[in-house]
Amino acid sequence: MMKKQFLRGGLLWIMITAIIVPSLARAQNAPAIIRDSEIEDIIAEWTEPVLKAAGMNKDSVKIIIVQSPSLNAFVAGGANVFFYTGLIERTDNPGELIGVFAHELGHITGGHLIRSRDAMERASYESILGTVLGLGAAMATGNGAVASAIISGSSNIAQRNYLSHSRVNESSADQAALTFLKAAEMNPSGLASFLEKLESEELLPASQQSEYVRTHPLTSDRVDAVENGGKSSVFINKAWPDRWIDQHARMKAKLVGFINPGSVPWAYSDSDISMPARYARAIAAYRQNNIEEALKLSEALIGSEPENPYFQELKGQMLVDFGRVGEAVPYYKRAVELKSDAPLIRIAYAHALMESKGSIAEAKDNLERALRDEPNSSRAYRLLATAYGREGREDIAKLYLAEEALLQRNYDYAKRQAEGALNTLPKGSREWLKAKDVLEFIANQAPEKN
Repeated sequence: MMKKQFLRGGLLWIMITAIIVPSLARAQNAPAIIRDSEIEDIIAEWTEPVLKAAGMNKDSVKIIIVQSPSLNAFVAGGANVFFYTGLIERTDNPGELIGVFAHELGHITGGHLIRSRDAMERASYESILGTVLGLGAAMATGNGAVASAIISGSSNIAQRNYLSHSRVNESSADQAALTFLKAAEMNPSGLASFLEKLESEELLPASQQSEYVRTHPLTSDRVDAVENGGKSSVFINKAWPDRWIDQHARMKAKLVGFINPGSVPWAYSDSDISMPARYARAIAAYRQNNIEEALKLSEALIGSEPENPYFQELKGQMLVDFGRVGEAVPYYKRAVELKSDAPLIRIAYAHALMESKGSIAEAKDNLERALRDEPNSSRAYRLLATAYGREGREDIAKLYLAEEALLQRNYDYAKRQAEGALNTLPKGSREWLKAKDVLEFIANQAPEKN
C-alpha cells in the first residue's frame, strides 16, 4: 500500500495541484506523480486526434505524468500511459511527444499491455503507479516483499524486465503509430526524430542507456522502418499549429521552473522576454521562495494575458503557499470562471475557501463538481470529509474518508469508515447507498488482496 504525504505543511507542492508524493519518494530517485491542469489539457488536446484515429474516445486512456529525470514512457496497469518529465524535457516539438504517445497507444491496441493483478478502476494515479512498479518488481523477482523496496538496484532491474516489450511488439507499435498519425492527418516525423536521439544509446552498456531504450528495444532497423514509413506519408511536411508550438514551449518552461528552478537563468537568457521565459522566471522565483519577485512576475503575466486561467491559478497557488490564503481566493475564483471544466483548479479553490474560513457550502459545491470530472481524486474526498466534519456531519465525513482510502487501496481502513458511516446514515439515502457500494467493492477485491 502506498501512502502519501503533502509537502509544506499540508499544502501541495508542485504544479497547479502539485505533486503528491508517495512514501516511496522519501528514498532517492523514487518517482512521484505530477498533476497539472495546464499540462494535462495540452497533452489531451494533442492526443485526442490520435485516439480518435485509433477508434478510441478521449476518456478511454489515462495519461499520467511522473516526475523523474529519467527518459521514459510506458503503458501499464491497463490503458494507462505514463510519461516521465525527463522525456517531455527532451522533446523539441509537439510531434515528438505525440509520436511517443501514438507508439504507446500501439501497445494498447495491440494487446501488449502490462497488467497487474489488481483492478485499476478505483485507484488514484499514485496508487496505480505504486501498484505497477511494486508488482513489477515483485512479479519479476518472485518476492512480494520487493514491492516495499522498489528503488533498490536489483528491483530496478526487475521493474525494467516487467515493463519491457519484445522487439516484435516494438515494431508492431511503431507501425500502429504511423497508421494512427496518418489517419489523424498528422506529421509522423516526430516519432522518427525522437528515436534518432536515442539510436546512439544502442551501443552503450545497459547501465548507461536511458530507461526508454532499456524497456523499448531499439535497433537501427526499427529506426529505418519508422523513417521510411513516415516519408511515405502525405503529411510529412505538415507544420504543427503555432498554438501547439507555443504550448510546448510553455509546458517545458513550467517544468523547468518547478523542478529545476536554479537552472532557469541558464535555460533562458536575460534578453529573452518571450512568454515561456517569463513564465519560467515567475515559477522559479516562487519555488525559491522569493516572495515579492514571484508575486510581481506573476502579476505581470496576468497583465499580459488576463484571460489565462493558468496564470490566475499560479498567482493563487503562490499566495496560498506564502501563507496569504485569503488573498488567493479571488484568483482561484477567477481561474474557475475562466476554466470551468478544470477539476484540479476547483479543488484548489475549495481548499483555499476552507483555509480562509470562506463559504463551506461553496467549497463543497466545487468539490462535488470536481468529482464529476475527476472521480479518482483522493484529495477531493479528503477535503469533503473535512468540510462535513466542520459541519458536525461525522457520518458523511466517514463516508468520504472511506472513498479516499479506497482510492489509496487501503481497504481495511475504508471498510471501517464505511461501516461506521452505515451505522448512522439514514437507510436508503444517497450516502448510505454509497457506503454500501464501498463495502461491496472491497468484498469483491478480497481474493486479489491475498
